[in-house]
Amino acid sequence: MTTTRKNIGELLDTKEMVDTLSKMIAIKAISPKSGGAGEMERAQFLRSILERWGFEVKEYDYTDSDGVKRPNLVVKYGDNDRTLWLVPHMDTVAAGDLEAWKTDPFTATIRDGKIYGRGSMDDGQSLVSALYALRALKDSGSNPPINFGLAIVADEELGSVYGIEKLVEEKGLFSSSDMFMVPDWSTSDGSKVEVAEKSVLWLKFTFEGKQVHASTPDDGVNALRVAIKFFYRLDNLLHEKYSARDPIFEPSVSTFEMTKHEKNVDSVNIVPGKEVFYLDSRILPCYDINQVLRDIEEFSKSPEFSPAKITIDIEEKNAAPQATPVSAEIVKLLRGTVKEYRGFELKPVGIGGGTCATFFRRKGFPTAVWFTGDDVAHQPNEYASIENMVNDAKVFLGLFRQK
Repeated sequence: MTTTRKNIGELLDTKEMVDTLSKMIAIKAISPKSGGAGEMERAQFLRSILERWGFEVKEYDYTDSDGVKRPNLVVKYGDNDRTLWLVPHMDTVAAGDLEAWKTDPFTATIRDGKIYGRGSMDDGQSLVSALYALRALKDSGSNPPINFGLAIVADEELGSVYGIEKLVEEKGLFSSSDMFMVPDWSTSDGSKVEVAEKSVLWLKFTFEGKQVHASTPDDGVNALRVAIKFFYRLDNLLHEKYSARDPIFEPSVSTFEMTKHEKNVDSVNIVPGKEVFYLDSRILPCYDINQVLRDIEEFSKSPEFSPAKITIDIEEKNAAPQATPVSAEIVKLLRGTVKEYRGFELKPVGIGGGTCATFFRRKGFPTAVWFTGDDVAHQPNEYASIENMVNDAKVFLGLFRQK
């Protein structure tokens, strides 16, 4: 069968796609650093599906710092010199506050055309879209003009250290003549394609004072008070110095956000002697991430925070790679396919979040990031739209259609 726009939807089984995503949601794939067991069980589930369909699956396992094997699955279909790679990730964040969920986050709930569950949208929806686009291409019997490459990767949520960061170093796997698309950033209408990312800097701050009874605060050093003063002033410093705007990004400025806070004391009448906070910074590419770090470290040495001791540890530090040109072949192919199948033009944008595209772009491989989905990733009651899942699969399949 020659795949055409008219019959391409007939190659996709919506009911089976929903069933696969539902089963996948029930298989937790959370990083050991977030209290999970990793992705191995989910990887074997996906591998069994692909092998049942007749695909040869290569598995690249990388052992993490906890001694856990982190699996990455690779499939290639076609007999051409070039490959177009789709790169979804199989890991998810933890469920978070269970009381904020209306349903069990690890039991798929289907309602009003949506599939609810942790990881349903990030990145389960795109993974299933890519999976079934691959099968549909094989079932069509057509000879694609470029190979369909599928790399289902691990550890994306915590920096891709045991996922795409290592996979791109595998000799002979990826080529500079290949094309790359990462379906891991979306808008609700699918009208934008991500071509640029900000630098990412995650820092851990440890404030050490002296713990005492709250009735005698002068006998101690309140680490929480020091931390509050520190972050209030640091926030002003960073936003004033790094205030440039770049309209391609959403938001258009660098962001510096306090996020995680570790537990301190057990009682209300104890002055905390130790506080641990985390800062998430997303920095425009026009700035040197190392200079930002130096400014923060220098500020922490100010005598105004004495006698408390401030220690800074780097949790993640990724400098923004070169942006993908709007004129790149993959961007033009995707924009043309979306125009044909969905009827609208894609707008190129930059984002604050890092994706697997970062590691391809560092290698000099132009990469497009796109799928269709509401902004519900990492939130309670996360969901995937069944309609979006199927329509995106049509676009993915359309990328390989004979022109």
